[in-house]
Amino acid sequence: MEIAANNKSHWAALMLCSSALIGCGGGGGDDGSAQTMQTAEQTELAGIIDSLGLAVSPLSGRTVPNINDPLPQLGKKLFFSKSLSGDQDVACASCHHPMLGGADGLSLPVGVNAIQPEVMGEGRVDADNLPDVPRNSPTIFNVALWDTSLFWDSRVESLGKEAGQNGSVSGISTPDSGFGVADSNAGNNLVMAQARFPVTSDEEMKDTTFESGETNDSIRDHLAARIGDYGEGSGELATNEWLTAFQTAFNSSDGAATLITFDNIALALSEYQRSMVFVNSPWQNYLDGDTSALSDDAIEGAILFYTSTDDDGGGCVNCHSGSLFSDGQQHTIGFPQIGPGKGVGNDDDFGRESITGDSDDRYRYRTPSLLNIAVTAPYGHAGAYADLNDVLRHYNNPRNTVDDFFDDDELCDLPQFENVSGCTSLYPDSRQNSFRALNKLDDEQDDGTSLFGNININGNERNQLEAFLNALTDPCVTDRDCMSSWIADEVADNPDDNVLIATDQFGSPL
Repeated sequence: MEIAANNKSHWAALMLCSSALIGCGGGGGDDGSAQTMQTAEQTELAGIIDSLGLAVSPLSGRTVPNINDPLPQLGKKLFFSKSLSGDQDVACASCHHPMLGGADGLSLPVGVNAIQPEVMGEGRVDADNLPDVPRNSPTIFNVALWDTSLFWDSRVESLGKEAGQNGSVSGISTPDSGFGVADSNAGNNLVMAQARFPVTSDEEMKDTTFESGETNDSIRDHLAARIGDYGEGSGELATNEWLTAFQTAFNSSDGAATLITFDNIALALSEYQRSMVFVNSPWQNYLDGDTSALSDDAIEGAILFYTSTDDDGGGCVNCHSGSLFSDGQQHTIGFPQIGPGKGVGNDDDFGRESITGDSDDRYRYRTPSLLNIAVTAPYGHAGAYADLNDVLRHYNNPRNTVDDFFDDDELCDLPQFENVSGCTSLYPDSRQNSFRALNKLDDEQDDGTSLFGNININGNERNQLEAFLNALTDPCVTDRDCMSSWIADEVADNPDDNVLIATDQFGSPL
């Protein structure tokens, strides 16, 4: 909290110096120190930062794991092991790779049965070239900073939503317990609770043949027995050195049946993911006092971001608030619905309604964080928008932008679909489904329940907003050397000869 207080004092002083049009960079004279004249835009942004209390570290008051600690190291091995999938052809990292923004670079994920299981991003396909997973892969970067919920529909949700706790204080509801009911097996935090579910999904990791028709707990128990080489999983892995890895991580001499449980697997997976905190962005550097960290365009974009639509701004902060740039709530924004949909027929996806049962929640999705947004395209719950400019155009005029998306067959311009035969005939109900969501948005705007205010910004202002959004990205996430601690090594992180060493479509390692 001392850091936050110091930064607040810094911005208060900067406002004072700027408004008085004096230098604040030193005493001048012959010692070579230069006084700093603040621009009018810097003065305006300083006022915004001070009034909203933005000069706070995203990590303030939080404790996150160090990737070099034993449990995150075990979690890394598990995260990259294909042994946690039913047919041993997909790992957690297949949809969430550190060098693809903590996701997969695709509009919609290709989980099980990929033709080339090691290929990630463009070129990852299954037999029919069409993805079976209905929603875009959310990034796992900064997952330790969420206090409200995880997944697009918030189906793993903290019941108390205590600030700074990552769901560790009150109960957590999950698909196993049902909406609003604490799951006694959820574990220590939201991330541990989330880690229990991808392995149970037919499309993501389980496939239809493994433990067909069995309960989620039966699936998890079988996978733990496989990793532990005991009971029904005995002998399923030709090479198995997992017991040593678990004993090291937990500093225990217990045997496999005691130590290698799915609870401990989920704990290790969560500690690895929670260690992936990347918040050292130009914007954070600016908040920390480096007023040279942002370009002029990014400063203008920040002002637009934090200015209401009534005052000719973007109003983005209405939903993308706080140091995580998300209010953690669910909103209707009417992005195009593409892909196979989420189990309600006609390739539609009802979003949050499918969890709460409340029709008011139809087409609502959790506000994503904007941290590291430069590396997490495509955007939206179905990955329909390829770049930030498309997203900003949507917020300018959602109905026209979605209309153009379908009129121009923009689905077929997305890399994942551009080579699919008959692309223009895919998902014939997508347009109608998308406009149902837009009608819902209109209704919410009319009755005053929507935080989405249509913005009216020109092309130059879109560029400024985009410059600010790009300044929310930590440079580490684009640097292979910087990210190497979170990427599995073929020798050191391979207890079962089943590690995923991911490549791009041309065979180059990620």
